[in-house]
Amino acid sequence: MNRPWPRLLVLATVFILLAACSGTSAPTSAPNTSKAPVASTSTTTGAPSAAGPTAAAPSAAAPSSTAAGPASQQPTAEATGAAPSEEASPEASGTPAPTPVIVAPQSVAPGVKVVRWYCCLGAGDDPKQVKVEKKVINDFNASHTDVQIAGEFVLYAQAYDTLATEIAGGNPPDIIGPVGFGGANAFAGHWLDLQPLIDSTGFDTSQFESSAVDYFKVGNAQEGLPFAIYPSELYYQRDAFAEIGINEPPHKYGANYVAVGPAAAALNVSDGTEVPWDYNTARTLAMLLTVDSNNNDATSPNFDPSNIEQYGFEPQRDDLRGMGAFWGPGTLVASDGSAQIPQPWQDAWKWYYNGMWTDHFIVDGPRYNDQVSWNPDGVPFCNGKVAMSTNFIWSTYCLSSAGDNWDIAAVPANNGTQTAAFNADTFRIWKDTANPDAAFTVLQYLLGPAAGELTTAYGAMPAKEGLRDNFFKQLEDSFGALQKPIDWQVAVDGIDHADQPNFESPLPTNKSGENTYNESVSALNTYATRWDTTQGLDLDQQIQQMQQDLQAIWNK
Repeated sequence: MNRPWPRLLVLATVFILLAACSGTSAPTSAPNTSKAPVASTSTTTGAPSAAGPTAAAPSAAAPSSTAAGPASQQPTAEATGAAPSEEASPEASGTPAPTPVIVAPQSVAPGVKVVRWYCCLGAGDDPKQVKVEKKVINDFNASHTDVQIAGEFVLYAQAYDTLATEIAGGNPPDIIGPVGFGGANAFAGHWLDLQPLIDSTGFDTSQFESSAVDYFKVGNAQEGLPFAIYPSELYYQRDAFAEIGINEPPHKYGANYVAVGPAAAALNVSDGTEVPWDYNTARTLAMLLTVDSNNNDATSPNFDPSNIEQYGFEPQRDDLRGMGAFWGPGTLVASDGSAQIPQPWQDAWKWYYNGMWTDHFIVDGPRYNDQVSWNPDGVPFCNGKVAMSTNFIWSTYCLSSAGDNWDIAAVPANNGTQTAAFNADTFRIWKDTANPDAAFTVLQYLLGPAAGELTTAYGAMPAKEGLRDNFFKQLEDSFGALQKPIDWQVAVDGIDHADQPNFESPLPTNKSGENTYNESVSALNTYATRWDTTQGLDLDQQIQQMQQDLQAIWNK
């Protein structure tokens, strides 16, 4: 099972210089892990390069025996694949260089179009998943005479560099995936607009929520269609609320919170009063739910922040952009192309920072990064010592250790609007494919008849609504005996509250024509690490400097 990377861990990502091919150039750089800046080799000005995907996060809870996170999330070295790792050179390790698993049609008659499916920029390289992928390919090839699939499955650790090499050699595949939105930005501008093919074939997009379809629009181009989606929700421990006599958070979007007992007193309202379910209310509840070793909560003058037994709240903190997106959609790029920091993101970061270092209801950085004795799963809610946590549905991979009485609720609002930050994976068609019609035929198959087998193997929530009941049943069964069923409708409802534009939106090229995505995210990670571990900072000044740093990167 994949594990998240600690934010302080610095990962080295090798950059491959790419040459121009087919009259176009590949993108300059890929997004790095959200937990640490990339240490890259020097590159020639203007030469595009490829690197690893955006975020370092845990995998989804898989109903099958193998869990695999969204393709926009980075698996750890524990992820096994079809080939040995190249973390050390073959010469140094004495092992042969890894080779991809190739699933080729047995025979191809003249005139038959072969569509190359490239994997694995995220999920898909585990041997058990490759077994399912082979079956999916063989089933398609057995039932089609005019189009055949040839699969190429590369271990995640080599997948970006291998793909970059193929592109540089003028030999890109036709379909690539599953890949997340952030990972796709490694090759921004090189994905086929599917809308003409959707129109000409009459492909039915109504089988997906319209908001999920819109998620894959870049300007007027429909660069993808929903396959695996990861809405976010608020996880909470029922017993923590019952123990102090306060109501649980509302499950319905748009519903208010009913304050009783200590919550009503802390909010200065009469018992039974409805108050907005927003981050102000969440902060009050989180402080009541944060308890030290002497059972004093964080509102008590006797509270000891050095001996906290239970925290009240934990945000999704793998990416500062994602953390901000829970407070409202936004982008770092202003309408004139300059760097900006959306106001909701600024408010979210200051709330988070104060929650760690002033109010003490959020896990501080040192404890969060202690993956030996306190946070082994990388998701503090899973250790049973956090009462509430916002996170994506892929974070359920470790909830079997979170106890038997948790549930999910709607995320709090900011200024009256509830935003559930959104992740999604899909298969994309390379812009310059020689066989767009055949590739779209294969894409329809992967999103349709094969979607059930593949999403189950990947441990992903299906975008296709008809597959979800079985997904949620298998997911809940994987947790063992729970006191009450989980209200999975909350996750489904969150789809309509996804952040648009998505927080992983593309970032500019600099004046030298280089994609700045990787370097920009690395700069954000530097600030995230500092905020996690340093008290007494002036966040307004920090945010202003961050904006200046981003602009400097884009001006190079």
